[in-house]
Amino acid sequence: MNGAESLVATLVDREVDICFANPGTSEMHFLAALGNNPKMRSVLCLFEGVATGAADGWYRMKDKPASTLLHLGPGLANGLANIHNARRASSGMVNIIGEHSASHLKYDPPLTSDIEGLARPLSHWVRRAESADSIAWDTAQAVSKAGGQPGQIATLILPGDTSWQQARTSLVLPPSSPVSRKAPRSERIEHVARVLRSGEPTLIILANKATRGAALEKAGRIAAATGAQLGSQFFTARIERGAGFVPIARIPYAVPQAIDFLKEFRHIITVETREPVAFFAYPDKPSLLKAEGTQVHELVEADEDSELAFDMLLQELGASGITAKTQTRIETPTPSGTLNPTSIAHALAAAIVTNGAKLIHPNG
Repeated sequence: MNGAESLVATLVDREVDICFANPGTSEMHFLAALGNNPKMRSVLCLFEGVATGAADGWYRMKDKPASTLLHLGPGLANGLANIHNARRASSGMVNIIGEHSASHLKYDPPLTSDIEGLARPLSHWVRRAESADSIAWDTAQAVSKAGGQPGQIATLILPGDTSWQQARTSLVLPPSSPVSRKAPRSERIEHVARVLRSGEPTLIILANKATRGAALEKAGRIAAATGAQLGSQFFTARIERGAGFVPIARIPYAVPQAIDFLKEFRHIITVETREPVAFFAYPDKPSLLKAEGTQVHELVEADEDSELAFDMLLQELGASGITAKTQTRIETPTPSGTLNPTSIAHALAAAIVTNGAKLIHPNG
């Protein structure tokens, strides 16, 4: 088994079974290993930003890391924008970056670059594979970092010779332990319960794992019990919404509208996120969007268990039996006339309801 085959086998063993790839010459042995392992799905992407964007989307929908294959430093650079987005969304991702072999790198070939320097600002973990013998261990470490809570960006640099050389030893890999989230501190639960009992206008801002599943339903029960409103940052990794789900209001993107949205709240409670901040600075506009005097209270940190926190909070509030209010189904007829953002959205909704019927503009 060569180094590339060892790398792919370890990815599959750790349940990373898809690779979004934009390979070049330096990665041919790794590409062959992808194709020769029936448990690995290799997806060719014609641009590195597509590969990293797809890996980000994979994690957002499946809560498990994908891998990418990128060609040298320039290929990594082409994919950095969506690695940035993945990092901000707490998506886990294993990036495999091809590199020249050690014997060739010393001649400074045209595509030589500081891959570590490019990767480090947007990666939580960066390592250069030193040999075919150690690459399985390196890969296991990369997957462990990417699959943590919250998800992280792991970057493994793969020199060509490390890829094609035979792995001569069989390493005992670190055990693959189940991912668990930390419990929130009880004093935070008690403090937030006092805030909610005050009856003052309160916004609970949800993010990451709190915007879906049982956590969202339990947040809805807290809102129903206390009169607090649920919200999210304008850009959130993934939100479950629609008929039968607990509704969440998105904080507007534009600063004036965001300020207007937040002006009535005296308290903001954050769950796996921070308080709302403007995307950009504008003359005579604030960077922090909350009203003067609004207090911010952290309930759940990024690596903590939101569902458990809401269970604890419901118990503290004596509201375990409360039912959440959910979005009712809204029947919207298929639109006609001029296309605009609203009519386009209604047309898409109508097409989804009719199992993918073709969208045809009324004027042809």
